[in-house]
Amino acid sequence: MTENFSYTACRQLSEMFFAVLFFHSSEYVIAVTIHGRSNVTRKSILISKVYLLEMVCSLLEYLVEIVLFPGLKEIWWISNSGLAMVVIGEIIRKTAILTAGRAFTLVIRVRYEEDHKLVTHGIYGYMRHPGYSGFFIWYVGTQIMLCNPICTIAFAIIVWHFFYERILYEESFLRQFFGSEYEEYAQLVPSGLPFVK
Repeated sequence: MTENFSYTACRQLSEMFFAVLFFHSSEYVIAVTIHGRSNVTRKSILISKVYLLEMVCSLLEYLVEIVLFPGLKEIWWISNSGLAMVVIGEIIRKTAILTAGRAFTLVIRVRYEEDHKLVTHGIYGYMRHPGYSGFFIWYVGTQIMLCNPICTIAFAIIVWHFFYERILYEESFLRQFFGSEYEEYAQLVPSGLPFVK
């Protein structure tokens, strides 16, 4: 029992640690490569106080449940599904960043600039917001990977609401900047976030 408990905790927590470390370090490296070191801030690693609090809650749920309900953490098909979501989310997000290049920024542009172009090719031909979609899949996947039912639901609600608001805000500017071109694009291509047109 203890041996199985140790293996499960070691495997799941190391997968979580690696997923978080890879996600944030690769975000930073790509941002520096695309935008240059002088244009990249600490925000480029996407770690906020709220995010850290969510991750602490995730770890606390995991530790409480592995002690009180160790069988919950042994449902490997669920854990492996979460791991697959983490990988798929990473691929979608990084593909979005690399496809958009300099057009991909963490700060929503509220003023039109000459070099601002509407990206509709590659992965953007399948979803309007693959960066958000990829992060959503990755973030929820981390909790499914840990077999954390409470945080899975909470993370899905929190990140969905955040991106829902962000998409509405961002698209209001995209419609101003690109007019009918964006309207046509939005009619043909889904947002990439569940339940957001």
